[in-house]
Amino acid sequence: MTVTIAIAGAGARGQIYARAAAASGLARVVAVADPDQGRRATVAREHGLTEDACFTDWQALAAAPKLADAVVIATQDHMHVEPAVAFADLGYDLLLEKPMAPTEPEARRIVEAVERNGVVFAVGHVMRYTAYTRALKTILASGELGTLASVQHLEPVGWWHQAHSFVRGAWREEKTSGPMLLTKSCHDLDWLLHIIEKEPVGVASFGSLTHFRAENRPEGAADRCVSCPSTIESSCPYSAKRFYPGLLGDPVKEFWPLGAVTADATPEGVSRALEEGPYGRCVYACDNDVVDQQVVMLEFAGGMTASFTMTAFTPLEHRKTRLFGSHGFAEGDGSTIRVVDFRTGQERIVETETSAGASLADGHGGGDGGLTLAFVQAVAERDQSRLGADAGDALAGHLLVWAAERARASRTVVAL
Repeated sequence: MTVTIAIAGAGARGQIYARAAAASGLARVVAVADPDQGRRATVAREHGLTEDACFTDWQALAAAPKLADAVVIATQDHMHVEPAVAFADLGYDLLLEKPMAPTEPEARRIVEAVERNGVVFAVGHVMRYTAYTRALKTILASGELGTLASVQHLEPVGWWHQAHSFVRGAWREEKTSGPMLLTKSCHDLDWLLHIIEKEPVGVASFGSLTHFRAENRPEGAADRCVSCPSTIESSCPYSAKRFYPGLLGDPVKEFWPLGAVTADATPEGVSRALEEGPYGRCVYACDNDVVDQQVVMLEFAGGMTASFTMTAFTPLEHRKTRLFGSHGFAEGDGSTIRVVDFRTGQERIVETETSAGASLADGHGGGDGGLTLAFVQAVAERDQSRLGADAGDALAGHLLVWAAERARASRTVVAL
């Protein structure tokens, strides 16, 4: 059976899922919906779609007779709930980009629609689906670490990625997207639940916008990098004038992050975008308010603990994790895992053969392809278990995010 898929939202994430589905050899993209004619044309060209299979928005796609087995919903975060509910009610299986929705009531509406209609459902928690994660789960299941006592987990967002997406970009304001912990790091809290396999019972969190603020603007800096005095711009690590032109000529980087800046991947197109668009603004003169660093502390049933740190002030790399057990220790960097056995003192290195990088353009270390393949197989076989998670599992990670945000806002420990 060849699974047929429609794409609702043809930005970077929608295009990535479409390509991964086609690359699986088990699926075919048969329709696309997006308000942007250029993005529609890109998907149509890559997947051989005729004009009558291209729609200007998800509503038009939903109004057409059912034309696919499944739909990928990769609209903006605040536009997830209505298409998810509508397509579930129409009997489409759903691959929904993370986060599910900005608020708990909206996320619960999606879960109710999925369960009411019995459709296959996946959320874009791609970290679950990497070879690295599978290897780490195998180590834990073997018992060689003994009883797990605590976990440390780090998300190194990357200094330029923070400036691109969360200072200048579409996820810079809570009111228009959501808190950083939801829009960027719901991946990570979901992953911790997946790895630890225990019920969290309490959460505390601290975090703030420490650097990308007006008071940290260098004296004499202009509102745009292209107009900034060279004595200031040349020493700024967040210079758009230096960063974005340097991406030209690299097809992967032209897709992302440059594709978010301009559809015209020429020196003239980039220059125009930096003079006129949001990505050319000084990082100290934007309307951003999401945090640039945050820590989350978790307690699980039985007294086990975990900590999660998200920070902008790193290179963009794979997540780093340490696991502390009664009989052993493990630490991983998204590609290799070092395991120490306390009983013998011996160490070993597990190579997961992860070659893909950590960024969106690199497929999140193989997670994008892994999730898409699992979803296609689940649809083909009508078997939700192929995904290793259901709507309730997806919701659990989101509930933990919202609890952590309540803890951060109130500076209290929130019981779960």
